Amino acid sequence: MRRLLRPVLGAATAVLAVIACTTPASPASAADAPYDVLVFSKTAGFRHDAIPVGIQTIRDLGAGNNFTVTATEDAAAFTTANLNQYEAVVFLNTTGDVLNATQQTAFESYIGSGRGYVGVHAAADTEYDWPFYGNLVGAWFASHPAIQQANIKVEDRGHAATAHLPQTWTRTDEWYNYRTNARSTAHVLTTLDESSYSGGGMGADHPLTWCKSYSGGRSFYTGAGHTQASYAEPAFRAHLLGGIRYAAGRSKADCRPETGYTPIYNGSTAGWSQAGPGNFTNSDATLTSVGGMGLFWYNAKQFTNYSLKLDWKLAGDDNSGIFIGFPPSSDPWSAVDNGYEIQIDATDAADRTTGAVYTFKSADIAARDAALNAAGEWNTYELLVEGERLQIFLNGVKINDFTNTNPVRSLAGHIGIQNHGTGDDASFRNIRVKELGTTPPPTGNTTVQAEAFSSANGVTPFTKAGANGGQTIGYIDPGDWAAYNGVNLTGVTSFTSRVVSGGAGGTIQVRTGSATGPVLGSVAVPNTGSWTTFANVTTALSNVPSGTQNLYLTFTGSGTGLFDVDDFTLVKGGGGGTPGTGPVKGLGGKCLDVRNSATADGTQIQIYTCNGSTAQTWTVTPNSTVKALGKCLDVSGSGTADGTKIQLWTCNGTGAQNWATQADGSLRNAASNKCLDVSGNNSADGTIVHLWTCNGAANQKWTLP
Repeated sequence: MRRLLRPVLGAATAVLAVIACTTPASPASAADAPYDVLVFSKTAGFRHDAIPVGIQTIRDLGAGNNFTVTATEDAAAFTTANLNQYEAVVFLNTTGDVLNATQQTAFESYIGSGRGYVGVHAAADTEYDWPFYGNLVGAWFASHPAIQQANIKVEDRGHAATAHLPQTWTRTDEWYNYRTNARSTAHVLTTLDESSYSGGGMGADHPLTWCKSYSGGRSFYTGAGHTQASYAEPAFRAHLLGGIRYAAGRSKADCRPETGYTPIYNGSTAGWSQAGPGNFTNSDATLTSVGGMGLFWYNAKQFTNYSLKLDWKLAGDDNSGIFIGFPPSSDPWSAVDNGYEIQIDATDAADRTTGAVYTFKSADIAARDAALNAAGEWNTYELLVEGERLQIFLNGVKINDFTNTNPVRSLAGHIGIQNHGTGDDASFRNIRVKELGTTPPPTGNTTVQAEAFSSANGVTPFTKAGANGGQTIGYIDPGDWAAYNGVNLTGVTSFTSRVVSGGAGGTIQVRTGSATGPVLGSVAVPNTGSWTTFANVTTALSNVPSGTQNLYLTFTGSGTGLFDVDDFTLVKGGGGGTPGTGPVKGLGGKCLDVRNSATADGTQIQIYTCNGSTAQTWTVTPNSTVKALGKCLDVSGSGTADGTKIQLWTCNGTGAQNWATQADGSLRNAASNKCLDVSGNNSADGTIVHLWTCNGAANQKWTLP
């Protein structure tokens, strides 16, 4: 958002942008820097008659999109020196064992140098005894029915390979069943609807197209492309082109595995409202801004700890943004004044350009520029909110890390997208949220989903039933590690991890600084009984540095496949620990408040705009009392019923005044085993708090001093 009107030059530029939108668009890849592609089609098994037309199709795509094509079936081309000429290698309907050990080593080095791989159809029927290739392609072929028409569900329409496709893509091909589901290690772009054809063998989740980062490089696979007719289809040709552009690094995408997200917009605007002037059109499951300056916001729910993902595109040098952490309001300026905007405008000043927390913190511009797709192409944001920490990812790359320290604002609240004004044309797709269910307040226990690592060696996110958040990190072998950047270790005394093992088990070492940094503690992980039986392991930590640190989990043991890690909790002292004093912030960033600053027993407790008064200054003793104005937060009459009044009362040491901080950010009353709750999920000033069954909702999440 720009709070000042554009200068005359900017207005003229906006008019030119509108005029430009009326002219035919050139292919998105027309501006790509030139690059080179190797097409490899050697077969040692079944040979597809579509190979020659496939090669010619890729040559034609190259001629029209600024890349050269070399086609070969000679495995001798797989030397380090020769491969280094190419930005991407396409395995076009290869089958069987096509490379010897020396050639495999050269190709592994090539991918490790940051280059790309494209697998087409029978590329999944290749090199079954080469584990590196199996991981690179994502899944191996198992079987297929007869060629027939089927419906393809396009899950991700932000990738260059799928942005042009409808939500349901109907076409004819040979549909593979795969030995494993690629979703646990790759980002799935399309799936097959097995109800639309005969012979599907993977059930309700049948990935067909996916992308992934692997071993330093990029991988794209499509199961389509068996028939000669496929290569004459404009949609399939564009699909193949997008995959090649991604693999070659010319189009960026978030290809991290993704599970557990709930769409809040994927065509339906239920639960959304327009605040202020302008609007958004809704067509083809795409919201496009019209006029402004306004805000289209999701009023159905507020969010506290969550990952928000969405795809966005600007038509040219345009302006928009994503707002988070604001209270409900029909005034778009309420979001400006009470929340935070994550900007979309690559040509604005550093603290208000794409990836910036508008006027508060610039993005890492170099990282942003390396991850950003040009105007006219889709980009993906992830906004990861954990307590008052916001991490911003652009096309899978972390470009900003911001912590809110303003007691009047909060990152908890509503979500909205901005329509900035006439001439600022922005589009949005596939807005989805994953609620994390954990809160790492600055002085409370911090629970981290293990798959949310910042970097790693050897381990891979693995989708597993029963895992918190839907995934663990698996494939753990001796010497592997996972890193978690920016973790607050102040006051941490112990480490607890939720683990699962049907294997040999092993040891988790907790370190700081690096994978070889000082060991703060170690804990043995046993065989838990099976790969679906979870258990907790705990160890004390010593010599823990204070402040924000980069935390490493390193893994030791004997053999391979030692165990999986679901999540871990950094525990900060026990009951009766060092008290913290300050505001207790909850729904919509509002503060826990003693009504009218009264001190009489029975005074109602409410939420109110944070103002720094003594009525909002609480002393919180971990797993003990919460005090203000010399008295205690109290459950009226030691009640246990939902809706029981929460009041101020003379401290008396009873269970009605004992509050335990939970890993998910809630405050649980010890006597009733119920939670401090904002009535009606309403963040308006004066809303009372009461006792309610713990449910993990935003109105039960609190950030403590």
